[in-house]
Amino acid sequence: MAGHEQDQQAFYGPNLGYIIELYERFLEDKTSVDEETRAYFEEHGAPVTEPVVPMQVETGDFEKYLAANRLAEQIRAKGHLAADIYPLKDHPRETGLFELSQYGLTEADLRKMPVSLVCPEPPTGVQDAFEGIEHLKAQYTGAAAVEFQHVDDLDEKKWLRQKIEQGALTATLDAEQKKQLFKRLAETDLFEKYLHKTYVGQKRFSIEGLDAMVPLLDTIVGHLISNGSETINIGMAHRGRLNVLAHVLGKPYEMIFAEFQHAPNHDLVPSEGSIGITYGWTGDVKYHLGLNRKLEQETRNVRMTLANNPSHLEFVDPVVEGFTRAAQDDRSQKGAPRQEQAAAAAILIHGDAAFPGQGIVAETLNLANLKGYNTGGTIHIIANNTIGFTTEPTDSRSTRYSSDLAKGYEIPVFHVNADEPESCLAVALLASEYRATFKKDVMIDLIGYRRFGHNEMDEPMNTNPVLYDLIHKHDPIRVLYGKTLVANGDATADEIQSIETSINDQMKAAREKVPNVEKEYGGVMPDVVFKGVPTIETGVSIETLTAYNEELLQWPDGFQVFHKLEKVLKRRTDAFSTKNGIDWGHAETLAFASILSDGTPIRLSGQDSERGTFAQRNINLHDVKTGEGFSPLHALSTATASFSVYNSPLSEAGVLGFEYGYNVFAPETLVLWEAQYGDFANSGQVIFDQFISASRAKWGQTSGLVMLLPHGYEGQGPEHSSGRLERFLTLSGEKNWTVANVSSAAQYFHLLRRQAAILGKEEVRPLVVMTPKSLLRHPLATSDVSELTEGSFQRVIEQAGLGEAPDRVKRLVFCSGKMAIDLAEAVSKSDENLDWLQIVRVEELYPFPAKALQEVIARYEAVEEMVWVQEEPKNMGAWSFMEPRLETVAPNGIQTVRYIGRRRRSSTAEGDPSGHKVEQARIINDALTATVSTPTAPSHVSNHTS
Repeated sequence: MAGHEQDQQAFYGPNLGYIIELYERFLEDKTSVDEETRAYFEEHGAPVTEPVVPMQVETGDFEKYLAANRLAEQIRAKGHLAADIYPLKDHPRETGLFELSQYGLTEADLRKMPVSLVCPEPPTGVQDAFEGIEHLKAQYTGAAAVEFQHVDDLDEKKWLRQKIEQGALTATLDAEQKKQLFKRLAETDLFEKYLHKTYVGQKRFSIEGLDAMVPLLDTIVGHLISNGSETINIGMAHRGRLNVLAHVLGKPYEMIFAEFQHAPNHDLVPSEGSIGITYGWTGDVKYHLGLNRKLEQETRNVRMTLANNPSHLEFVDPVVEGFTRAAQDDRSQKGAPRQEQAAAAAILIHGDAAFPGQGIVAETLNLANLKGYNTGGTIHIIANNTIGFTTEPTDSRSTRYSSDLAKGYEIPVFHVNADEPESCLAVALLASEYRATFKKDVMIDLIGYRRFGHNEMDEPMNTNPVLYDLIHKHDPIRVLYGKTLVANGDATADEIQSIETSINDQMKAAREKVPNVEKEYGGVMPDVVFKGVPTIETGVSIETLTAYNEELLQWPDGFQVFHKLEKVLKRRTDAFSTKNGIDWGHAETLAFASILSDGTPIRLSGQDSERGTFAQRNINLHDVKTGEGFSPLHALSTATASFSVYNSPLSEAGVLGFEYGYNVFAPETLVLWEAQYGDFANSGQVIFDQFISASRAKWGQTSGLVMLLPHGYEGQGPEHSSGRLERFLTLSGEKNWTVANVSSAAQYFHLLRRQAAILGKEEVRPLVVMTPKSLLRHPLATSDVSELTEGSFQRVIEQAGLGEAPDRVKRLVFCSGKMAIDLAEAVSKSDENLDWLQIVRVEELYPFPAKALQEVIARYEAVEEMVWVQEEPKNMGAWSFMEPRLETVAPNGIQTVRYIGRRRRSSTAEGDPSGHKVEQARIINDALTATVSTPTAPSHVSNHTS
């Protein structure tokens, strides 16, 4: 072939045949190809100027040529359908896809063609197109297969094609390496067998059938470390978790055995417990627990973490991504954090039923290339035992492979037979190289089986008899690979036996170290947690606030802010000296400025959080001419830590999990997640329930995450009113978090500063804030600057102007948030004498401020009635939580606390604004008058309190 044709062949690669076909169509009819292609051919002419096939093939007859090229492309695209990737051989291989006769070809035809036609960069010894096709089949249809045609980037495709066709899916191990691999497989298998016979009847969710996962992880971890990762974070469900803890994280056998030995073993109920675990004080079952490990390298130490994970399987995915981004971000300087992607990496191990079945997976995958959430590529592994609980793939997904979801995100997918450990190592290395090269996600579908039922006490023959008949007849990988090594002369039978004996002896010795005594159950909640968050002085001097304010209203020369927004922001220059006061967004920005100046980094994310859902924040500005962004907090002269704010994707569970993980891994950082509307938190309920509310008690895992949930009833209907306050109060216990519903900008300012002050300390806990909507600019919710310069967050506030004669007060009205402002507004407009009334705002609902309330109540000795007022329905909001607690602080003579609010409802709010106004007016009237009215109700409703 002439040099020019070789250049063209290299340029077009495996698409040359297709280009030639297009050119032939162009010669016949120029309009048969698209305009861009037509223009290209008119300028450059034919893709080849001389025939690239031998002269025996008639010039111009490209049918055979095209067929050979098409066959090669089919092997690349569909080789996985004929690959040997199922250990149980229970899936037919579509080997007929590549029969030469189907393409009108014979071996003789292909022998006449150059190998470069089908394989542009053939390995040494491959001489012609026939040998090239055989080589492609060997690479694409072996024990490891690949799908990458869905990847659009041509550089990535070329890289993958070259690697695979140069043999990257074929491992080359010497005899010693093979024996080391066998040892790893033996450790994995014998560990499970030892647990099975020693701790009969205890669940462990064994790895058996996917044993190759351990050496596969070894390979990935080794590659990540060699490429500069100082932090490696792993997320996985419970299948195989104990084995990963023991052999990848290095958790000592004796520690694992102790957790089994000290768990109760009742006759009737198999134990799930891990009594005696020192994490938290209530602990968790052993197969939910994580671990941190430090690996000492020659030049640096590496931190490896297996994240704690409840049985909600994939919900750990975004948490681990948050861990990883936190480890990559340098937050030590002002401005945006500087990300170093090579510093940390994430490995996510998914279940084959959970990966396509749980929507959190798609939410997590969607974060991969977003600026606020990318982590430089995650290595995904599907621990594919081809069954979920008792459900087979035909009932659990609508796709051929459990990994198919990944293809929608252009993630290359490697399928590999878990009974072929050498192929598993080859895939692990290639996947790691891909991530390192392109900084993108990659997927390994590790296909095996499950030796037992869903847990070791299940009888799988009840529900999956055909599958488990195959499994019962199938030797474990340890046995299969050991026989292979002996048969190939890589090890002797005595060497294999010696390795296994040594492993069993090691486990027996470890068990002997575990004392055979019953341990006392549980731990004790730390005293500092029991006491709660202390009162902290959080005022900032007027001089300092003035300096912040001036700087925050400056932007670079030539930077043009939208004129309407500029006018709104410039009003803040007068906020310190006029009656307008400081509104919610202004107070938040000043709080952020002070926190950054104290050296605490800040990260805020949520849907439209840069501007704020209600245009209240505008913390990132945009030039009206260029679109260029600028944040005044990045330029703040006194800042000594980073600030970042990101508009998140339309995802609650994924982003909330990410921010929780970020905060856990960066405990010194004030991390805030904001829901667009409070009730959008519904979609993140698993993260609230399983991680944020209980992680400290279960795992000893602390968090200072702030959750901002817009809440308030303004007639916007059931989906834009409630932040589901009642759910957070129901989850409250052991002072696990703070739940606040504050009523002024100053209170929000102090609350943020208090939260920043406890970060990284024992007192830290998450903070849930019901943030306002209509109150963001309400005059009665704004604050004078003096309220920011001194004092601290007040858990309880009395209504100014009321209760000036305490001995006349007969009714105490308790409320929080927007309801307090609605009542204050009504009081300010009332002509009635209200000296019989005092309104008490409970700004911090949990922990319940009993002492502060008792001090308030004690001042009103003549009080005859205590009332809780809320705008939420009676079965929602704070009523059910507050009623028994208010009764405990009520003075003698008051037996019950009366309720004023909406009746019990199934929906959170009215959809009709007019109906909302009627009910809201009725609630306010009832609170401020001695006679309580009857609410409007359908005729069939007999009792509004039902």
